[in-house]
Amino acid sequence: MAGPSDADNEAPEEIDISRRAIVRGAFRGALAGTAGLSIPGLFDLNAARTMAQTVPNASPPAPLDARPVTFEAVAARAERLAAQVYAPQNTPLPPELAALDYDAFQAIRFRSEATVPLGPRFSLQPFHRGNLHAKRVEIFLQSPEEVRPFGYDPGLFDLGPDLQGRRYPASLGYAGFRIAHGFDAGQPQAHEEFLVFLGASYFRIRGRGQIYGLSARGVAVNTGLPQGEEFPDFTSFWIEVPQGDVASVTIFALLDGPSLTGAYRFAVTPGDPSHVAVEAALFPRRPIAALGLAPLTSMFLFGENGPGLRGAEPFDDFRPQVHDSDGLVVQTPGDRLWRPLVNGRPAPQISSFRADPLEGFGLLQRERHFAAYFDVQAQHEDRPGLWVTPQGGFGAGAVRLFEIPSRTEATDNIVAAFVPEAPVAAGKTLRLAYSLVTVGAEPAPALAPPLARVVSTRVGSAERLRPTDPPSPQRRLYAIDFEGPGLPDDPKAAIDVALSASAGALVEPYAERVPQTGGWRLYAEFRPPDPWPAGDVVLRARLSHAGRVITETWDGVARRG
Repeated sequence: MAGPSDADNEAPEEIDISRRAIVRGAFRGALAGTAGLSIPGLFDLNAARTMAQTVPNASPPAPLDARPVTFEAVAARAERLAAQVYAPQNTPLPPELAALDYDAFQAIRFRSEATVPLGPRFSLQPFHRGNLHAKRVEIFLQSPEEVRPFGYDPGLFDLGPDLQGRRYPASLGYAGFRIAHGFDAGQPQAHEEFLVFLGASYFRIRGRGQIYGLSARGVAVNTGLPQGEEFPDFTSFWIEVPQGDVASVTIFALLDGPSLTGAYRFAVTPGDPSHVAVEAALFPRRPIAALGLAPLTSMFLFGENGPGLRGAEPFDDFRPQVHDSDGLVVQTPGDRLWRPLVNGRPAPQISSFRADPLEGFGLLQRERHFAAYFDVQAQHEDRPGLWVTPQGGFGAGAVRLFEIPSRTEATDNIVAAFVPEAPVAAGKTLRLAYSLVTVGAEPAPALAPPLARVVSTRVGSAERLRPTDPPSPQRRLYAIDFEGPGLPDDPKAAIDVALSASAGALVEPYAERVPQTGGWRLYAEFRPPDPWPAGDVVLRARLSHAGRVITETWDGVARRG
């Protein structure tokens, strides 16, 4: 079983959590109004389609002795870089690009006829620098014979009225890139965007039929700590052009930041689901207090339990729920834990789930019904989860969940990552490998064993159904729904309930079959401690039948109202 969650209310002095707004704006500017692309809704920036064109690359020619890179070559470069003092990127934007306001930046549009083919099944489009996207990345395209720099060409873009007639050198570079794929083998030229690298070490991926939601990152440094989070950057990418009808694309990346450098290999296979095999070598320049491996970043504004906590300010919104992910899953041998996400605390909070060994973790979007959101444009029901599986293990450590109070869906306020127990020392190389898999409707093959899953958590006053005299307003009734394989069909089946609370008590459990869904519901009353401890009270529950655990472990939180 994943270990107890240790809550900590330490808040960073300053946190850069506005990336969701930045990414959303970039997609809107790059896609909207571009010939060959379509956007079904204002916020649906994810289902854009384009047709791959067989046009020559506008890159300058590469030296004749240029050789394709390998992962070990990028790792050697990262190791050499780590031995040097960190030098922030010194590629300032021309003043007119730096001064662009939001609307002027959105007017910069990539010309779809300039889309760069990557073999017959993939294609690439870069993002222009400007506005908040000031940093430059190097992009190289390589075949088995050579590697070619993909240099900036203003002819690839309609720069909009504010920049009409401007010309910039190849050294301007790009802010990032996106890759599209022909999912349908019968229409290999009908490409759909499925992968984006843009900003720091962030990237987003979706499976077929999904739209973008949460982001992954190369690494997280000191997330949630008082000294503030550090955001190292992917500075260079080498993209292998797939040969023949290959269904995957490989990307090498170089990472650089004040505390560490790194080399990455991403082998990406789009589909239903999409897969990413990640290999990384990290080279710390200095000790790192909290190094987050395989970090995931998402948004949770409010869900089925309202604002999430008693006393939290409700959202005056026509939509019942707004979130890109609604829970964290942590899997260890013999147990799988589900933690519903929470918003509405007065300060950011870190929860830690010890996992030794860790079999997998992920941020998931389990609510898959339109009626739960009623948002035609955002389509939250179609946003993917991401599941992380270590290859060879991450060693001793814990999955940390960082939840930031938020009042806007334009802010990514959820971070989950594995943090090693062993101190990260300067000069100590870390090598790791893991897979990322997009998750849609469950049960998902990536999540094994086939335990019944938690599909909803609802909380209300226990006084309404079980009144006391005198009334006790702190009593809370939890209703937890489980669905999936292994649940008995017989409503008279003997169900055993295991309950625990880190303070106070969960009492009077009652489990019943829900004929409308075929699942089971657990009711339990929380009686709070006196006095209340600082932070959250952690509550846990799971069901067994005939001597066998049949559900995930539900891991919820209670807080003084």
